Amino acid sequence: MLIGRAAEFAELTAALERAAAGGAGLVLVSGDAGVGKTHLVSALTRTARDRGCAVLVGQCAELGETMPYLPLTDALWAAAHGGGPEAEEVRAAVAARPVLGGLLPDGGGDPEAASELGQQRLFGAVLGLLGELGAERPVLLVLEDLHWADRSTRHLLTFLGRVLQRERVCLVGTYRSDDLHRRHPLRPVVAELLRLPNATGVQVPAFGPGETAEYLAALSRGSAPVDGEVAARVHRRSEGNPFYAAELYSAGLGSPGAESAGLPSGLADLLLSRVDRLSEAGRRVVRVAAVAGRRIDDELVRRVSGLDETAAGEALREVVSHQLLVPSGDGYTFRHALLREAVYADLLPGERTRLHAAFARLLADRPDGTRGPAAELAHHSLAAHDLPAAFAASVRAARDAGRLGAPAEAFEHYERALELWEAVPGPEEAAGTDRVQLALAAARAAAEAGDLRRAVHRLRRLLEVADPADARLGCRIREQLATHLGELDDYGPSVAMAREAVAMLPADPPTVERAEALATYARILLYRDDDGEMPGVAERAIADARAAGATGAEASLLVTLGIFREAGEADPDVAEVFARARDLSAADGGSPLVAGRAAFHYARTKFDRGDLAGATRAAEEGVKYALENGLGWSTFGVVLRSLRYLIHYTAGNWAEANRLAEDFAVQVVRPLEAQISAYGLFVEVAQGSPRADERLRWITPLLDEDLFLNYLARGLAAEHALWRGDPETATEHLDKILSTIYGTSVGVIRPAATGLQAQAEIAARARAAGDEAAARKAADTADDLLARVRQAVAYTTNGRRRAWMGLEAHAWLARAEAERRRVDGVHDVDLWRKAADLFTYGEPDGGFVYEVARSRWRLAEALAEHGDRDGAAVQWRSAVGIAERPGAAPLLAALRDLGTRARLGSARPAPAAPGPLGALTGREREVLKLVAEGRNNREIAAALFISPKTASVHVSNILAKLNVTSRTQAAAVAHREGV
Repeated sequence: MLIGRAAEFAELTAALERAAAGGAGLVLVSGDAGVGKTHLVSALTRTARDRGCAVLVGQCAELGETMPYLPLTDALWAAAHGGGPEAEEVRAAVAARPVLGGLLPDGGGDPEAASELGQQRLFGAVLGLLGELGAERPVLLVLEDLHWADRSTRHLLTFLGRVLQRERVCLVGTYRSDDLHRRHPLRPVVAELLRLPNATGVQVPAFGPGETAEYLAALSRGSAPVDGEVAARVHRRSEGNPFYAAELYSAGLGSPGAESAGLPSGLADLLLSRVDRLSEAGRRVVRVAAVAGRRIDDELVRRVSGLDETAAGEALREVVSHQLLVPSGDGYTFRHALLREAVYADLLPGERTRLHAAFARLLADRPDGTRGPAAELAHHSLAAHDLPAAFAASVRAARDAGRLGAPAEAFEHYERALELWEAVPGPEEAAGTDRVQLALAAARAAAEAGDLRRAVHRLRRLLEVADPADARLGCRIREQLATHLGELDDYGPSVAMAREAVAMLPADPPTVERAEALATYARILLYRDDDGEMPGVAERAIADARAAGATGAEASLLVTLGIFREAGEADPDVAEVFARARDLSAADGGSPLVAGRAAFHYARTKFDRGDLAGATRAAEEGVKYALENGLGWSTFGVVLRSLRYLIHYTAGNWAEANRLAEDFAVQVVRPLEAQISAYGLFVEVAQGSPRADERLRWITPLLDEDLFLNYLARGLAAEHALWRGDPETATEHLDKILSTIYGTSVGVIRPAATGLQAQAEIAARARAAGDEAAARKAADTADDLLARVRQAVAYTTNGRRRAWMGLEAHAWLARAEAERRRVDGVHDVDLWRKAADLFTYGEPDGGFVYEVARSRWRLAEALAEHGDRDGAAVQWRSAVGIAERPGAAPLLAALRDLGTRARLGSARPAPAAPGPLGALTGREREVLKLVAEGRNNREIAAALFISPKTASVHVSNILAKLNVTSRTQAAAVAHREGV
């Protein structure tokens, strides 16, 4: 029965239908407590089941930031143990993803989930599970009461909202809008999610008077009709809140005289008046259930209430018959959360403490396999003021949260345990570790949760209290602190702290701690090596790490050394250094983070050296490793997938590149997502696809928030503008890129070369218009751009820290030199030939094929201008052949225009239509078009690769055939005829 909710229900079912058709969506349902959000969503779940959808429903609980992924756990558990058709599918999908097993009470979990990549693995596993279920049937995932969601659940919700696109999944979340105060942690999440193009917000309003009357009539069906005055009174007192209205009506508070009878008018009092009608045993059960929390277990309620089995059963039956509790799975829940809140708030302090203590004792006495979440035990123990039990449970809850990939919750539990350390007897025995190790674990959890400043604060405090005689501990603390300071770009203190860490332990005997400190020191020196220590440190550290058996440190050092060696020399064997690091890290017990870092650099190195086939294989292997380890959406997983796309784009496999771009498509609301999305522009711009405009609309608002995004997206936006004949807009984009690049970075070469192309177009237009000042300004700007390129190259190849430039960088350098000559109106054959050759990477039919074609386009133009039509035709045909295969429409249009003007290959102007221009030859029509643009004979000759004298003859013939006496009159005819 849905009353007054037709529009809201229609929005929900529309989202479900879109998901069924392959368009994943997110709907956030909000409204005041008691307004009917759950009732509305329950109607949706019934509809979804009727349509054959897989339905997963989970609920958050009012336990604070303590139980990570609680609604996801509930959803998976209920679906896997339910009777729906999806139960077996859910069990199989969870079994195939061990990281999800740890969420379930009967799941063993994944021992690797406790690593710093645990959360990324879990997110990837959830995404994979939903995609797998969606392949069989549409999926509806409902997460209720998100105003109580833990931080990890909020992160998961944000991740799924951004990443779900083509999966047949409809994600619905509900939350109380009246609970979202200004600083509520869900508030920014909702704001971010509602910016997504596939997200919808549904506000559930209060009833109007007619709807309240209809609702009361439905409640009283089979009894006396509802009097209109009673309905109006109930509506006025409930303010249209359905839950409140039902409680008022059930209590008889809508009848005449009820308001003056002194009966309770507040919602809490009203709800408690329902409880007061129960027997003493019934009231005891309800109070116990309110303390139990999210779900009530028969056995626990019986034992805590002190009733025997028969009395407890009768009391539960009474409570259920009064609709205060409702059966749910293998237990009970309150009919509405407001009822539980009212009962809990009414408990006397001592009564509340005793009940929490009883629950804590029962949970603690259960066997290990059936204890339930340690976070729940910590909650009850703390509320019972049993500090030793709360301490022990908090430590266990922290470790459980870390194992589940919930570092934020792990940190909160560690912090609580550290706060209680001084207040409990024998804390080391209870925790199974000392205070310093517990604080180290807290710092590690904070860092894994992304809160680096809290991690740094915790580690600095540790330095003050740690035993100075414990050199290994001091080394570990300093190594972690150096790492986090480096991640915060605080390089001076980071280098100093790393040096201190290394100095804490002697080189002999080799130790794992010192090897790890050396690995961190070497990695930091990549970015701040004022004394040139890096190569010596890394070489010695690799030997020390190997001697100490520190495989992870050795692999990390190999990656760092490989990056350094690659930057300093054209080392052909550097790829093998990365391969060794990858293989070491990927072995049992290795670090997936280091393995991913090494796999990326291994593929990138081959790519930079022009080995596109080898780079393709390496990228595929790296992506496969990431996906098999559930890390497709980790940082290195995304970077590897982006590189794989770029390799296919470079090699001219644009169909595959487009397919891959769809695979990692995300909704753009933050710079990181915009970076991922921006890669799709490479092919879209080159193909002239209208999707490029759409993608740029998503990305543009974020361009100034991230330097790499600014570099990537603006560079492609500039090329897009150039293909559309808008060099001014291109220049604006490129200026914003170049203003953010350090002068000696080789990253300046490509945008500067594109900027030189834009200045060449501006200069050509200025010369055609006779605007010498504008032409000189373009030349001056071009000189500045080329000077920046040469400065970067000189610093890179001859500076204090020499670096190796990849093949692509050398090719763009040649392109920049050729474009600078074009600014002066000179098409330099040798420079364009050099650019075309360099872009082949030494393979006549390979290399960066699109840029080969673009360079040959300009080379053909230069050859034609110098009178070598045969040579121009060869280059032109080659460029056309390359551009046709992947569908480079803008380049093909430019090539056809050149072919027509220069009479290359089969390019010929179309036959003239009858009319005033019918007497003109094809070449004369080309000349007339240029006359209409205001070109003089010399400019016409340059554009059509003919002599000025021949151009003059063509103009004279045109005037005679059109029966006009001036170029102005001829231009008028051309404009009138649409030339």
